[in-house]
Amino acid sequence: MRSLPRLACLAILAALAAPSAGAAEGARRPMAIDDLWSFEQVGRPVLSPDGGLAVFPVAVPSLDRNESNSDLWIVPTDGGGPPRRLTWNEGPDGSPAWSPDGRRIAFVSKRKEENAQLYVLSLDGGEAERITDLPTAVADPRWHPDGKRILFVASTWPDVNDDFDALRKRQQERDVDKVRAQITENRALRYWDHYLADGRVSHVFEASLETGKVRDLMPGSSRILGLDGAEWDLSPDGSEIAFSANATDPPYRTWNQDVFVVPVAGGEPRNLSADNPADDLRPRYSPDGRFLLWGRNRRVELDADFTRLALHDRRTGATSDLAAEWDGSPSGWTFTPDGRTVVFHGEERGRVHLYAVPAAGGAPRVVVRGGSTGGACAGPDGLVLFTLQSLTRPPEIAAVRLADGEIRNLTAFNDAKLLALDLGRVEDVTFAGANGDPVQMFVVLPPGFDPARKWPLVHLIHGGPHGAWTDSFHFRWNAALMASRGYVTVLVNFHGSTGFGQAFAESIVGAHGDKPFTDIMRATDRLIAAGYVDETRMAAAGGSYGGYLVAWILGHTGRFAALVDHAGVYDLMAQFASDATWGRSTNYGAAPWEDPGTIDRWSPSRYAASFRTPTLVLHGEKDFRVPVTQGINLHGVLTAKGVPSRIVIFPEEGHGVVKPQGSRLWWTEVFAWLERWLK
Repeated sequence: MRSLPRLACLAILAALAAPSAGAAEGARRPMAIDDLWSFEQVGRPVLSPDGGLAVFPVAVPSLDRNESNSDLWIVPTDGGGPPRRLTWNEGPDGSPAWSPDGRRIAFVSKRKEENAQLYVLSLDGGEAERITDLPTAVADPRWHPDGKRILFVASTWPDVNDDFDALRKRQQERDVDKVRAQITENRALRYWDHYLADGRVSHVFEASLETGKVRDLMPGSSRILGLDGAEWDLSPDGSEIAFSANATDPPYRTWNQDVFVVPVAGGEPRNLSADNPADDLRPRYSPDGRFLLWGRNRRVELDADFTRLALHDRRTGATSDLAAEWDGSPSGWTFTPDGRTVVFHGEERGRVHLYAVPAAGGAPRVVVRGGSTGGACAGPDGLVLFTLQSLTRPPEIAAVRLADGEIRNLTAFNDAKLLALDLGRVEDVTFAGANGDPVQMFVVLPPGFDPARKWPLVHLIHGGPHGAWTDSFHFRWNAALMASRGYVTVLVNFHGSTGFGQAFAESIVGAHGDKPFTDIMRATDRLIAAGYVDETRMAAAGGSYGGYLVAWILGHTGRFAALVDHAGVYDLMAQFASDATWGRSTNYGAAPWEDPGTIDRWSPSRYAASFRTPTLVLHGEKDFRVPVTQGINLHGVLTAKGVPSRIVIFPEEGHGVVKPQGSRLWWTEVFAWLERWLK
């Protein structure tokens, strides 16, 4: 019997869900496609003001209805009882926010109305009270400290603001327009799966609980408050809001998010970060109101540039770096209630840790080592709640105290389902990649793995390219599900991945196909050398940039028996039809009007003469990030050459296939293609 190679990192991932001692090993079965949509999806926890309770959404997917429904749940943070369901709505409930006295919860719900609206639920009992009745959707509510007002985000036109009768009328006029032309001179034409040409933008509004009146706090503003949703905060005294918005003017030839503030009582927005030419994002007030904390980039239109924490003193106007020497990129930052500590999440070597750093300055320390943490919410006495997941366990809510780092699990919505499944075994391997640099990968060994046998191999290639495979339960590219069919499933964090330092992330700028391709090939060699991979039965699959690298592999090696390209970039020049073209010249190494040869050099389309591997192409027709013509173009070239190719287009999906029935078809097609060529 062959023994497994000695791994650079031997520890099995700490967050893996293991069956109980009473669970018979033989009773567990491999994961099936429909199992992926049976897991309840636990969302970010929000702590009550006293820290004793946490409210959070739980989404339950339905294959029959082809949608997910989310409700609110509540759980004691001391572990004194199980979670309890708060809402039973047939539509989605989410974005919970506690009232200052801790007796009510505001949330957003879509019930019989067309758009999600604002509701308030009393913990003393009774039905939720509907607060708004607007012709536009409500999002991200925050209570004013007086407990009499709730602020929220909604979209409007800058010349309409809070005239909701005019807003409704204009929407109705557009609804009956049979042409529905999208007309603009702006570079910002569309985003992900929708057009931006109608001129609507997000504003922050205030709803009075006493009068029901809704007031626009940003009347006349045409600034875009983040294309992925508004990033804003309310000062602790309720006098001011801070928000991140694009600071450039139409036609948006350049893009620069800055942090603005505006009085709640009314006034002109003031730009606090005008001196920084790159993006400033996600402002958060300190509990005493003296500081604003946000994330900022330093280099314009460079996707590989890490976000840094910036601390702005509202008294002096000075802005300084926090954790300036830390070679990572933070997310989800928030203050503890005493204002002395900032907690945040950060990637490191395929995990997402929970960090803490003194607000007065210093080095961050790891409080919780992944799996993958997320959604941190800080409460009194150093209590922090967060979600915790791994490659073999969906997110659940856990608690930790900053002083001792002891983790306490508060929910276990999916543990009973996991006990019935054999999700394989996960190993963490480091090998020598391009230039001899250490490169990390996860290897998911299939259920019933025997190292004496020869197994087929499937690479899953992550997108970005400046992203990473982390120790997390991906509901789209689920490694355990791929391994369930008997594939050694490999997730390489190649050059360009995040979590390995700034230099590693930007090492592929201007040459996207170079080092990552070498890393994938050397990972393949490493696993073949281990003795348990059948090199005649290997495949690679990836989406977005991962699809780009699949298409690059297609033109540069014949080692694989099959390829799967989802929403992949095939022609780099054609990516200037993407929804986001800012930074492409920097990231590709040249502008098409200055040096088209450099872009062509790294375009997979250039190497079509070498295409010979059977390739499955999948694409959403509403994908504006990588337009569907990229996939159609690749399929057309392959079939014209006589290379076996199959294309699946999802008319109602965008960049990712997210609806349950679409996901089921996606996995069915992928498995059928792999089984056809990796028999």
